Amino acid sequence: MKELLKNIDSPADLRSLEIEQLDALAEELRSHIIECVSKTGGHLASSLGAVELTLALHYVFDTPKDRIVWDVGHQAYAHKILTGRRDRFDTLRTRGGVSGFPKISESEYDPFGAGHSSTSISAALGMAAASELSGSGAKAIAVIGDGSLTAGIAFEGLNQAGHIKKDLIVVLNDNEMSISKNVGALSSFLSRKLTGRMANRLKSEIENFITSIPMVGNKLMGLAKRAEDSLITLLTPGMLFEGLGFHYIGPIDGHNIKEVVDTLKDVSELKGPVLVHVLTKKGKGYLPAENDPSSFHGVSPFNPRTGKALKGSTKAAPPSYTSVFGSTLIEIAEADERVVAITAAMPAGTGLSPFAARFPDRYFDVGIAEQHALTFAAGLAREGFVPVTAIYSTFMGRAYDEIFHDVCLQNLPVVMALDRAGIVGQDGPTHHGLFDVSYLRHLPNMIFAAPKDEDELRHLLYSATRYGSPVAIRYPRGSGLGVDTTAGFKDIEPGTAEVLRTGSDVTIIALGSMVAPAVEAAENLEAAGISAGVINARFVKPLDEELILKTITGTVVTVEENALQGGFGSAVLELFEEHNVECRVKRVGVPDRYVEHGTPNELKAELGLDATGIEKAVKEFVNSTPSIAL
Repeated sequence: MKELLKNIDSPADLRSLEIEQLDALAEELRSHIIECVSKTGGHLASSLGAVELTLALHYVFDTPKDRIVWDVGHQAYAHKILTGRRDRFDTLRTRGGVSGFPKISESEYDPFGAGHSSTSISAALGMAAASELSGSGAKAIAVIGDGSLTAGIAFEGLNQAGHIKKDLIVVLNDNEMSISKNVGALSSFLSRKLTGRMANRLKSEIENFITSIPMVGNKLMGLAKRAEDSLITLLTPGMLFEGLGFHYIGPIDGHNIKEVVDTLKDVSELKGPVLVHVLTKKGKGYLPAENDPSSFHGVSPFNPRTGKALKGSTKAAPPSYTSVFGSTLIEIAEADERVVAITAAMPAGTGLSPFAARFPDRYFDVGIAEQHALTFAAGLAREGFVPVTAIYSTFMGRAYDEIFHDVCLQNLPVVMALDRAGIVGQDGPTHHGLFDVSYLRHLPNMIFAAPKDEDELRHLLYSATRYGSPVAIRYPRGSGLGVDTTAGFKDIEPGTAEVLRTGSDVTIIALGSMVAPAVEAAENLEAAGISAGVINARFVKPLDEELILKTITGTVVTVEENALQGGFGSAVLELFEEHNVECRVKRVGVPDRYVEHGTPNELKAELGLDATGIEKAVKEFVNSTPSIAL
């Protein structure tokens, strides 16, 4: 029975406890997080590591007046439980349930939404400036992980904060990991740290030595006290942050609640920007997560006793698109030494871990730095290499200017592998890949493709490395269709579609993941007396104009797993306008709104992006009365 947690409905209840009770509450919080996440899945290890830090923050600061801005939100589960969502936490990431990320519309204690990394410092600095302008006196606290600190926007925020000197508190939650092990010079720099025990021992020994010197000991001790801050700064990463204009404090033990509370109380009285360096352990308090924090970063439902994933269907699922991408890239690289691979802190998530093991010198993990990844790739391409950048669709948007300015404008052969394109699922609107068609297809020199299945992904990836121009390939999360993937590579010319079915009543032009359900819908329509043809567009850009124009009937339905605004259907409409084609067109895709979290099947059914939904849309359109032109 969770004796303390059951009475915590808000941080005000937390602040009524004695500080000595917080350690017991931390264990209850961990137990509740593990219990719920084991059923729903979620971001476990990060949140377990931040339990004591979360308690200390809400214990010291007057939330929600004081604003705690969580970076990404992977570590915010304890925060959600303490801020009125305890009784609903078992609905985490389920349809209509608690979001897996901070969300303004969900709670007044979530002052800023998150899901993509490295935004907390900039947002909190804006809140600190607003507090000064309004005279509200509210504190602004950014909680950022060491992995997120590798992104450029984090340093832009630090730079501005050090310049304008607002009362900003940045808490650096340092567990030496983002999802996979952190990489880069900054990570190595942050690893130069002293534990609280080591620092206190060093300090004590120095004091004992100095005071033991006859006659001058006490005087020297006074000088040593004044030098103490400089010594700590020299021996820890404080040198970096002090140089940026911050008062640096730490490192401190992030699992010692009293130490964290005392430190936060002290810094809350300081003026100007302050950085508190807190050391935590990812997965703290749950041995399976402590031993394998990378695997327990994001988990599916699991047995909380053993940490083992719950078994689903006994039938083996086909390989995922991600794994097919990874194995295919190795096969391509074996024969082409120009091919290199780049990821932004997601080697496992993008399927590049095997490539890294096979070609360590041709593999680059740039950290959480998508902008740098694309311009770095452009530099490689300029020197004759063919870089393949594997980045989730939703994160690729962060590098839009680099794609425009550094890749497409200079027409460099960078291949962009857009994993998790389309509906992703329980991570919700920050992670669905529903906009890449819209934000990439209009760029000159861009070739943009989407495979109908995992075997076509192989051939498109092979072809993309030979096009000699910018290429984007989008493919979905999860298992492929189970088609044969053993055939040798074949070249697919840019802008070549294929007719999968002919029909006299309606033509369905489908893109990528929507091809298979479109074919299934067409077969069902045939049984209902509607003759439906299906075109696998395969390319968003260039479109196969000749095939589409000679194949279509007078009624056309386009289907895409992307936003309708500026998407694939819009490209088809532009084609018809350019060629003065008169036909009825309906676009099926994602409407002009953000899609919330839920299982992929739930969300696709709701959006009409499964076979049943496509069949229904086509029937209604074919049987509807055409509008009368004015």
